[in-house]
Parts: sequence; C-alpha cells; structure tokens
Amino acid sequence: MRRRYGWLSFVVCLLCAQHVASAAPGKTLDAYRHFRAISIDLVGRAPNPAELAAFERPHFDLDAWIDKQLGTPAYADRLARIYFDLLRLEVGPAFTYAPQVTTLHRQQILGPDGKPLYIYFRHNQRRERPETDGELCLTAAESGIALLPNNQVRGTPIAVSQKVLSARTTVVKPWWLYRDFAEPMPMMLYRQLWAPDPLFQPVDELVTDPDQRPTVEIRVCNEEAQTAPMGHIFTTGRNGPPVPQPGRVRPLPVDDGYAKQHKGEAISCRSALALNMSVDCGCGPGLQFCLPGSDGGNDPRAFALPAHTPLGLEQPLDSTPQSVSNWYKRWWSEEALHYLTYLFSNDRDIRELLTGRYSMVNGPLVQFYRAGEPAGCCGREKNFGMTVEAEPLFDAKNLPEMEPSDLGWRVVADRGAHAAGLLTMPVFLTKYASRRARGAVLYNAFLCKSFLSGNAQLQPSTEPNLMIRPGCATCHATLEPLAAYFSRVEETQWIYLPEWYFPLRNFTCRKNGQGKMAGGCDTFYDPAFSNGQSGLLRGAYASLDHAASGPVGAAEAVTAAPEFAGCAARRITESFLGRALTEDDTPLLETLTTTLTKNGYRPRALVRALVRSQIYRHANNSKASP
Repeated sequence: MRRRYGWLSFVVCLLCAQHVASAAPGKTLDAYRHFRAISIDLVGRAPNPAELAAFERPHFDLDAWIDKQLGTPAYADRLARIYFDLLRLEVGPAFTYAPQVTTLHRQQILGPDGKPLYIYFRHNQRRERPETDGELCLTAAESGIALLPNNQVRGTPIAVSQKVLSARTTVVKPWWLYRDFAEPMPMMLYRQLWAPDPLFQPVDELVTDPDQRPTVEIRVCNEEAQTAPMGHIFTTGRNGPPVPQPGRVRPLPVDDGYAKQHKGEAISCRSALALNMSVDCGCGPGLQFCLPGSDGGNDPRAFALPAHTPLGLEQPLDSTPQSVSNWYKRWWSEEALHYLTYLFSNDRDIRELLTGRYSMVNGPLVQFYRAGEPAGCCGREKNFGMTVEAEPLFDAKNLPEMEPSDLGWRVVADRGAHAAGLLTMPVFLTKYASRRARGAVLYNAFLCKSFLSGNAQLQPSTEPNLMIRPGCATCHATLEPLAAYFSRVEETQWIYLPEWYFPLRNFTCRKNGQGKMAGGCDTFYDPAFSNGQSGLLRGAYASLDHAASGPVGAAEAVTAAPEFAGCAARRITESFLGRALTEDDTPLLETLTTTLTKNGYRPRALVRALVRSQIYRHANNSKASP
C-alpha cells in the first residue's frame, strides 16, 4: 500500500504545508498534499525543504518536474516492485538447488604432519580406483575415516602420507580466493590484494585454515580439479545390482545400460551425466564452475548474504551465512528485479514483461548459466538421446565474460529463441513449478482474471480430461490450454524439451498390447492420453498448438489478449492509489488504458496521466470529492 504514514508524520507535514502555503499565494493545502503524494510515489520519500521551496515558486512547472522524476532510478524501482511483489519472485526454503555436479564439499583429515587439513570433493564423483569410486578420493585405510550417506564421519582420523596426498589430490588457488584465478600464478588474494564487492562474502570457514590462518590455497581431489570442457563415458565392466564391499560405505557403482552402449563417447563436463558417468570431468580452471561448501551437508554453507533488506540489497540490516542453494536463489531473484528495473528505466514496451528476449546478468549468474543450469540436465532425458541441453532457455553462447565474483550487472541483448520475458527465468519456473501453476499466474497477474468454480457437484470420476470432467471443467477448460504452453519445459525445472528429441506424439512411447509404454516413457509422456499409435507429451492434451509454441507462444497470446492492457493499467493504478479499484474508477481506468496503448505500451505516459488525475490527487484527502 502507498503513502501510509504515522500520525506524527502527518501533523508535521500538515503544519509545514500550512506554513509554506501562507508564504506562497496560489499554493493550496491540497496542492501540497498532491505534491507530497507524487514525491513519495516517484522519488520514494516526502519532499525535502529545498524541493518544497522550489515547489512554492510562482513559475514552478509540475509537469516538467514529474517528467524528470519519471526518468530516475527511484521511479523504475517503484514500477519494478509492482510486478516483483505481485509475482512474489523470491524462491523460498522449500526449494533446494545444490546440484552434485557443481557443489564442492569439504572434509577435514589429518595431513602428513598430523595437523588438520581440508580436502574438497564432490558427492558421487566417479573415480578409476574401485576403492574410492563414487566416494571421497581417500580410502578409510589411508585417512582413517569414511563418509556416511547421512554426512556423518565414521572412524578416527590418521595422518595421510605425503605420497598418498600428492597422488590423490591437487593444490588449487580457487576463484573465491583469487580475483586472477585464471592466471598461471594467481596473486590477488581475497582481503589482501583483492577487495571484492561488499556483497561477495565467502563464509569465514572457506577463507580460514583449520589453524585459523588465512587460506591461500586448497587441496582438491584430482578428479574434481580437472579443467577439460569435455570428458568421456566411463565403464568398469561391473554388472548387476550394486554389491556392498569391505572398507566402503556405499556399494560399488555399476555400469548402466546407457554407459555400456555409449562407452568412450564424448560427454560435456557441464552436464549432470558428467559426475556419474565420467572420471575425466572436473570443475574447470580455478574450480570456476563449482560453488564451495564449508561442510558435508547436501546443501552446505557457502556465502554470507543479506537476510533483511527493507531498503534493498545494497542496504541490508544484517548478513548471515547461507547455503549454496540460497546463493543461486538470491541471484535468480535479482535477475528478475534487474530485468524489471531495466524495462521501466528505459520506458520499454510493457508487453516485454512476457515477450522480452534480453536479460541482466552478473558474475554469479554467468557462472550459473554456464554450469549450474546445465547441471540439471540430462539424466532421465538421456534415454531419449539428449545428453546435454539441446535448446536451452538461456543460450550460454550469448553470455558476457565475467568472473564468478563480479557482482556488477550487464545487459544480454538476446537469451535465445525460447526466451519469453519473466516466463523463462529460473526464479519464475521454480516459484511456479507445475504447468498449471504457470498457466494460472499468467491468467491472474497479466489478465486480471481469477478461476471461479461453478456450482457443479463433484462426483467420482475416472475421466482424465479435466476440461470435461464434471465439477472440474468450469476452471480447467481455461486453465489446461494455458498450462499446455509449458509442456516443453520440465516441471520444477527449466529444461526445454525440443521437438527433435521429444515430439508431441512419440511413436516410441506408444502403448503395447497390455496398455503399457516403454520403460522411461511415462516420465515425459502421459499414459492417460497415449494410445497404440503414439505417446502424447505430458500437458499437451489440451492444445497441441499451444504445446508446440511453448512459453513464447504463451507470451504472444497473453499480450495480444484484449484484457492485457487494461490489466497492466489496473495493476499500476491500484498500487499508486493503495486500494482496489471500484466501478467508480472505471472512467479513469479506461482513460489510462487508452493512454498506455496509444503510447506504444510504454508506461511513463500512463503514470504521468495517473498522477495528474483528480482521483489520484484526492486519494489521501478524505474531505475531497473526486
């Protein structure tokens, strides 16, 4: 809600206004109220004495002053927050994203001198030595300890010999310690020769050795320290179900059918397959494609981040150590916020909320889109021939060169052919994890419509088509076609399923004589809508055309709907007035909608007309009539 202030603030403002009104003929108390309201909405605060003095001058041009404020960062942030808050573009704690392929864990051992030493590694990393394949690169006989699946340690540490330590681990100067990590001899050490952005704060454990001295280098298992962009599918010759082995915590990994069939084939070191099917894929130079963790948990602590930010990320009240997952989620949210701010700062077409192919990125997001995002693919997808993202929602080739620690922001002009504004950003796709949730928020947020169930009595039914099932059809006749636009984006994920690998109708996934589909098909194809001729991609049953056009088609359809412009005008107007609109506001809403469309859907014209309207002028004056 806007322009809410305490009793004392109101009295002070009222006395001030009465004083200056007496000194400035022609300036009424209502004019001062109006000026104060506009200032709060467009500047973000009440006017200061200098601004009030300028306002009371006889030739003060309010329209010119408004135009000036419409070009400021405060205005852009004001508009951005409308949609950011409406869509709640922050991912909560229920969603954890710490992929094994990009998350380094840390284990304390005893070095050759008997003193504590940290070793960094990845969970389930494949290794050529059977004794350590899928586990820490040091055996229990070598280190005295074994890591249990619940992240607990079994055994008593013993000093690892220098020979074993040198053979199994590599010394690295990683990206979170050195600004120039990519150089042959990195020198710019964190907090000594390198003062990073205040928001870049590795947790103290990551920059401190066990003896409490500043960390200048770390030890990493050899496999994780590798730098090649491509690896090869690794096989062991082990078949059958995993069998427990003496001295190991987990059973030895065995070769699955895919590994046997594709033995020795090249594989991207950035894909999810790399960790579980390759021994020659690591985290890249300076470990730049992995995030460090300070403990053995599945989502370890990594960076200190602002916890309470009432005045924005740059002015937090406090910072607390947070996890790898929270590091990702923070920058997903910030990408959406910077995207919105960029749109409104440049007075771009408001339809680009859904249709824009550009975005804003910083170093952590570049790191994510190059490594973290591909790490979500391709496990289940490999059975359909897709081992890496064939058509990502954000094409990594279009990213700028930025270090993972660079928190500055840059514009990416084109994310790729499947980009559709906010709809294809990770924060949106994880916040609204299902196809129906994505369709529903489109309907509500951008068309200002809600799903209202009818009075039909719910009856037991086996009808899979919700568009015709009694009691469901009232809502789902509209919702299911909207959800179909997201059939090609995996639920709870951002992996795009291209036609080449996942045709809408797949002959391979047809039902057999017993009504069953081939193994793995029901992950992506819906048995309820498949038949003996083909399997149908999940979610596509409501509209094959919508499923084929994807999120880009959804963006085009929603922004072309006659309700879109009016809904945008309503969202902005309600935010500025601090209340829901009523029938009495219909003339204003119609005028503002026309203003928006006649000005190429650029919102400044709408806001200018809104703050000059009588309804806005009297919004906080209980004695005034509109």
